[in-house]
Amino acid sequence: MSAPEERGALTSRPSSLYACALRVQRAEPEGPWSLADAAPPVPRPVPSNRPSRDFTRTRDEVASLLGPLLVAPDAVEAAEEVHRRLASLDPPVRHRTLRLLVAGLPVENEERARALARVLVRTGYSRLAVCAGLALLRDLGEPEDVPYLRTLGVLRTLVRPVVHALDALDRPAAAVLDLRNRDGAPELKPLLAALDSGDRAAVRERVAALPADVSPETGRRVAEASGLAELLAGAGELSASQGAVLVARAGRLLFRMTTLRDYRPEILSYPDAPRAYGELARHAGLLPPTPGHHAVLLSAVQELRTGPVMLHDWGPGRREAALAELTAVLSRPEWQAVPGLEGDGPGGRRRLAWMRRTRAWALRSPCAPSAPLRIEVHHRDPDDPAVVEARILVDGRPLVPDYFGLGPANGPEELLDTGLLRATEDPHEVQLAEAYCTEGCCGALYVTVRRDGDQVVWSGWRCPVPPGGRRELPELRFDAAAYDAEVARAESDDGWSWPARRAARLIVAGLRGRPDLLSRWNVRLGWTGTAFRDPDETAISLLYDAEDGAARQIIWRIPEDGTPPEDRAAAALDRLTREDPRTYGR
Repeated sequence: MSAPEERGALTSRPSSLYACALRVQRAEPEGPWSLADAAPPVPRPVPSNRPSRDFTRTRDEVASLLGPLLVAPDAVEAAEEVHRRLASLDPPVRHRTLRLLVAGLPVENEERARALARVLVRTGYSRLAVCAGLALLRDLGEPEDVPYLRTLGVLRTLVRPVVHALDALDRPAAAVLDLRNRDGAPELKPLLAALDSGDRAAVRERVAALPADVSPETGRRVAEASGLAELLAGAGELSASQGAVLVARAGRLLFRMTTLRDYRPEILSYPDAPRAYGELARHAGLLPPTPGHHAVLLSAVQELRTGPVMLHDWGPGRREAALAELTAVLSRPEWQAVPGLEGDGPGGRRRLAWMRRTRAWALRSPCAPSAPLRIEVHHRDPDDPAVVEARILVDGRPLVPDYFGLGPANGPEELLDTGLLRATEDPHEVQLAEAYCTEGCCGALYVTVRRDGDQVVWSGWRCPVPPGGRRELPELRFDAAAYDAEVARAESDDGWSWPARRAARLIVAGLRGRPDLLSRWNVRLGWTGTAFRDPDETAISLLYDAEDGAARQIIWRIPEDGTPPEDRAAAALDRLTREDPRTYGR
């Protein structure tokens, strides 16, 4: 009898969660993962009115409670003490917070810490204690631990911490478990059945048959579970139609992973992204030249030139090679003709107009990778609407996802049309990005810009403290002449803009020259741009104080009417001379 079994026989304690998971697995190994009558007695957290814990105080408390146990010689006794100490925390700590704190504990003796983690995972009977063991195994685990983790994953209350641990040990297994736990995605069932069977041909067919609009996280997990890059590598051996369908779906999955409608783009959590993009580029020629395929390849070029995917470890020349292969396909005569097609409905025409605008930028010669500063406006495929970014690249790396990662870069209206990036001897602070949930919730990224002789300096960074501690942001110095030239180029480059957006920018420029147009009505400018769901509609946010003193907002909408943007802007400014904007829309 092993030591854990011996001690279990001498003391009375609840069944381990691993034993509960084994019973569920043996009773119905291919059945649902969350049978109510088979799950162990681990209740879901109930909302409480008790005050939340202070993160710093909790970190210190957990470190003092658990830190000494990581070096204890007897892992079984240490595990019992972990149970007692975690149960004594008042108020209790949430499992996600515990995971972050345990992962940050210094490990002086990996062998003893690993032994403790294994006892907790295999014999632990409280959810928090098992979660502590899972958090330790993320960094200390070995292949022999994977079967235990996969078994624990049948318990719904442990799925998330198990997936987190498996991500470091066996990412495909983590992805399968995560996908299996998505109750609201019945379209995944055929793929999961194919993955369970081990039939790679069936897996390929099910991936190719997935809907085009899967969520970004689902797209990443599908890519990880199926081995998307490996599937793509064999695309050339399929029939022409099968190869084209697979390449198109793979390109769409990568595109969905780059969506900006989340805190952190999923593409950054997909470690095989460089290989997948490389295989997409290598087999892009299998695609027939259609608007949908053109948009997929053009989007891939955009991301490889300025997107977060650049932050992956590509190795020498691989990203540049993928870019060259994609641009070579898009430069073929039959592909050049695609943007000139007649669009099917407003959405189709809008997408083709985006292609015409974006091609010239995307297919030009790439900038030297060592350029100290590049500013590129990014407008995403309208089929997946998102904010327009003024992406800033420093030494070839996109700055906002590298330093911030909680939201996209601010738009060209905020950073370029205002002249905020211009450097003067008087230092001034610039907001480069804001969190998706607003600055008041998760913060924003700020930098102070100043001129120092023949250099421009970015310093005085302000941004949220990431979990586990602050990351020091460096002082950046640029040659002043080169900096001024790049900012001036970016400010004058409006090739990305479309009529409704250009009308909005012209209106704002007119308001800057004539501030009285708003002040006479006791109204001030909020934001400007285009409607998210209808990018052909100009939208102007105007703010004013109501009689009760509360701030109010009105959205002034100017629809597309076929007239030039200059005429629409002039008409809007003229209207402000005659009518109170607070009455617009009444």
